[in-house]
Parts: sequence; structure tokens; C-alpha cells
Amino acid sequence: MSGGSATRKPGEPRWPASLAVGAALLLYFLLPESISFGPRWLIPALEAVVVIPLTIVAPRRDSEEQRVARMASLILLGIVLAGVGASLILLVRGVIAGELKTGGPLIRSGAVLWLNTVVGFGLLYWELDRGGPAVRGQPGDGRPDFLFPQMGTHEIGQQDWVPTFVDYLFLSFTDSTAFSPTDTLPLTSRAKLLMMLEALAAISIVVMVVGRAVNVLG
Repeated sequence: MSGGSATRKPGEPRWPASLAVGAALLLYFLLPESISFGPRWLIPALEAVVVIPLTIVAPRRDSEEQRVARMASLILLGIVLAGVGASLILLVRGVIAGELKTGGPLIRSGAVLWLNTVVGFGLLYWELDRGGPAVRGQPGDGRPDFLFPQMGTHEIGQQDWVPTFVDYLFLSFTDSTAFSPTDTLPLTSRAKLLMMLEALAAISIVVMVVGRAVNVLG
């Protein structure tokens, strides 16, 4: 798939990714203060400050994307992942230390972190694969990090098929659900390591958080 077609293709719209970030932003407010990174409004505010103007100013991802827009996209990704990672560490620490003893908040927190993990890694895969959405599918794009079914079976897709954000979100969802690849395979070492990291985060949430909540409720 590297190299794409001979002509430049229209860019991918940003709004599906921005919508996913907006959902993660709202979900973050459901976390208790004890497992929020700083004040509970801090991470959502930082995300909003970046994603709203970015969606307005640069609504499409294409090869004409300005460097500042690309940097802003990576900063947004970093904020989302940092918020999820910090909250997950605080949550696991709270469960191990016995500081979180109420079943309801534990289950809610676990669900919020699991969903935000799906969104965060979906964004990461989207920004990573073949150099990112701005150049993916264009002439001279990078080496594929993931093998989607449509890329190997053109009878069910198109010869020049290119994955979009929803495909990477689904990849992230299945990895967090099955703790392993399903229909899409990682091809590079970095893709395999990232999928391992996501599976580890999802297992930590399910085993430690939900398991502890069931014990409390029982």
C-alpha cells in the first residue's frame, strides 16, 4: 500500500475524531476528583482549547496541512493519552491501597477510563499509521503499520481503499475488548507494542477495577 496512487486524494475530514474527543472530554467529568489529574476540569479544558479551534481552522487532514495544525493534533493526542494514563495510575493505586471502597463509583470510573482508552488509542493509531491522515493514501506515504481486511481482499473493498478514523477507533475497541488483534493485524514493532500497551491497560481496568467493585458490592 505504500506509495498510494499516482494522484493526490482529497483529505479526510477531522470531525469524526473531534467528535470522539468531545465524548471523551464529557466523560472525564464523571470521574471522581481522587482519580482526576489535577482539578477535574483541567484535562477537559485543555482538550477543548485545542480541539475546537483546530476543528474550525483545519477541518480536513490532507497533504496541504500546515505544520502548526499537525503539531496541534499531536498535542491534543498527548493531552488525551496523558489524562487517561494519569487517571488509570491513580485508580489502580486507589484500588490497591483500599482507598476506593464504593462499588458504584468504581464501576463508573472503570467504564469511563475504558472508553477513554479506546478513544485515546484510536487517535494514536490514526496519527501513527503510514505517517498520519494528512499523507496516508497519498503518493509517497509511509509503510503500513496495520493490515486491514480491505487491504488484502480487494473483492470486499476497493483497490485504493484507505482507512479513516472510524476504522482505527474500531481497531482500538476490539483490542480493548478481546485483548488481542481481531480482523486487523499489526505489521510493525511499534504497532505491536502499542496494541500490547492498550491491552494491558484494558486488562488492568477490567481485572483490578471491576473485580474489586464486584467484591465490594458482594
